[in-house]
Amino acid sequence: MGALEIKPIGTVVGGRAEPTDDHWSGTAVIRLDPSFPAEVVRGLDEFSHLLVVWHFHKASPDDVALHARSPRNNPRWPATGTFVHRNHRRPNQLAQSFPRLLKVDGLDLHVTDLDAIDGSPVLDLAPYFKEMGPRGEVSGPSWPGEMLADYWGG
Repeated sequence: MGALEIKPIGTVVGGRAEPTDDHWSGTAVIRLDPSFPAEVVRGLDEFSHLLVVWHFHKASPDDVALHARSPRNNPRWPATGTFVHRNHRRPNQLAQSFPRLLKVDGLDLHVTDLDAIDGSPVLDLAPYFKEMGPRGEVSGPSWPGEMLADYWGG
C-alpha cells in the first residue's frame, strides 16, 4: 500500500488541553480552514450530531502498540488486539467522534461531547445520518461499559 497524504480541514479550539481517560464534557469549536467558502457548511445546522475524524496530534509514533493488551492495563479486562482499542496506540493514530452540534457560526462549529483536545487537527467531518448507523442489534462484551462508565461524566 502506498502512503496517503491528508491535509487537515480544521482544528479543535478550546475544550480540554490534555487527554485523559474519562470525564469528557464541556464545549469546543471545530474551526474550519478559513480559505473554505462559507457554503461548505450550508445546511449543517439542521443536524444534531457530526461524525468527526481527527488526529491524536500529541501522541508519538512510538506509542503505537501492535499487540494484545488489557484495556487501560486493567487485568480484570481481557487482553484484546490493537483494533479493539479506540485510543492513540493505533497505526495511523486517527480517531472518530460523534459530537453534538450546538451552533454553526461561519466556519466555526460549536460542539459538545467531542473527545479531541485543543489543537487536534480535524481531517474530515460529516453530519451523522442515523440511517447510515448500525443496522440490527449492536452487541459486544461487558468490559467497555465498565471501562467507559465515567467517560462522559463531568
